[in-house]
Amino acid sequence: MKRKALWAAVPYTVPVMLGYLFLGAAFGVLIAENGFSVLWAFLMSTFIYAGSMQFAAISLMTSAFSPVSAFLLTLMVNARHLFYGLSMLKPFERMGKRKPYMIFSLTDETYSLLCGVSAPQGIDPDWFLFFISLLDQLYWIIGSCIGAAGSFLAFDSTGIDFAMTALFLVIFVEQWEKANSRIPALLGLGITLVSLIVVGSDRFLLFSMAGILAALLLFRKEISK
Repeated sequence: MKRKALWAAVPYTVPVMLGYLFLGAAFGVLIAENGFSVLWAFLMSTFIYAGSMQFAAISLMTSAFSPVSAFLLTLMVNARHLFYGLSMLKPFERMGKRKPYMIFSLTDETYSLLCGVSAPQGIDPDWFLFFISLLDQLYWIIGSCIGAAGSFLAFDSTGIDFAMTALFLVIFVEQWEKANSRIPALLGLGITLVSLIVVGSDRFLLFSMAGILAALLLFRKEISK
């Protein structure tokens, strides 16, 4: 049963694999260029597995240690997962011992898959979702290790840290095209822009997330229509 669920999950994760191998490699290259070994890339991708936060963590690791700054940066970068987690409370209730890992491995791309796919007929849906999450993380780990191990290759890595930003732009465009209502996207853009202008680039993310949550609750009826 588990093996069937694993092989059934593989085709659904191929698009994520293509992205994660490249993005993971970009992270691996950057961490190696900052003096860290392949082991660091492996450990961070295994136990942190936070995508954009891993990129941000490189600067934290190479600058003066400030616990408060590290906490606030992590909160701002990963605040969006509060929204993901709330919507996955019911699907994860039946996961049993797998529930902690499902929560831990809930990245942007994995969340999109878990929300948008259903297990094929005859496949255990819980194991199917579990293997989607596990495969996605394995792709990220492999990519980061390849990037760190291959960092000795001579090439110009200027702009490689923009890879994660580019991924979010692609996700936004896809959601914009598929969404029945543009209100959430417009609210997000508008509130984020106002937060950026008012509080500055260092602290705008947390304020924008709070504002977006408040706006979605306020206009939930209009969005539902």
